[in-house]
Amino acid sequence: MEDLTSPLQDVRGTSGAAGDPGDDTLLRQFADGDAAAARELTDRLGPRSFSVALRMLGNRAEAEDVTQDAMMRLWQVAPKWVPGQAKVSTWLYRVTLNLCVDVQRKKKPDRLAEVPEPEDGEPSVADRMQDMARKDALQDALSQLPDRQRQAVILRHMEELPNPEIAGIMGVSTEAVESLTARGKRSLAAILAGRRDELGYDDG
Repeated sequence: MEDLTSPLQDVRGTSGAAGDPGDDTLLRQFADGDAAAARELTDRLGPRSFSVALRMLGNRAEAEDVTQDAMMRLWQVAPKWVPGQAKVSTWLYRVTLNLCVDVQRKKKPDRLAEVPEPEDGEPSVADRMQDMARKDALQDALSQLPDRQRQAVILRHMEELPNPEIAGIMGVSTEAVESLTARGKRSLAAILAGRRDELGYDDG
């Protein structure tokens, strides 16, 4: 396992919109004792880390734990952070993926799907069941992909990151990202098609 406390050195730092501090600037401000900078950076990056972790693990509680751990590691490296030498979001994605891999290695092979409690004002029971079935099918199919293919598919098609940034996160070439994503998409399609056949769905 690589050293998760060392920021990536091969990806440029990010800058915000006009008048908006970049992530690396906020991290440096946090290192200087600015709690408001930490809150803003958490609001920006926390949901991204959680989204990836949830797709990787399929379990909300585990995804929340991974996100908290990833953010904690970010705060730990803040004093050593050099703006412009690394992109904070790319570093965080990479840490999140590595933490997810660690969780998956420790987990037993059984699948424990976490079903959210229904809330008032939600769609009908039938609509919720159909939506959950689609999400469950996708999550189940994702869980069957090899780790690297799953990571590439999640980052490209769910997080909508560009291939060069994914390459930096995963530590591979852009061509490798394209290959992993293509193979992952083909495998997903085959798995989902097989599930439809098992359930007797008819496209007609």
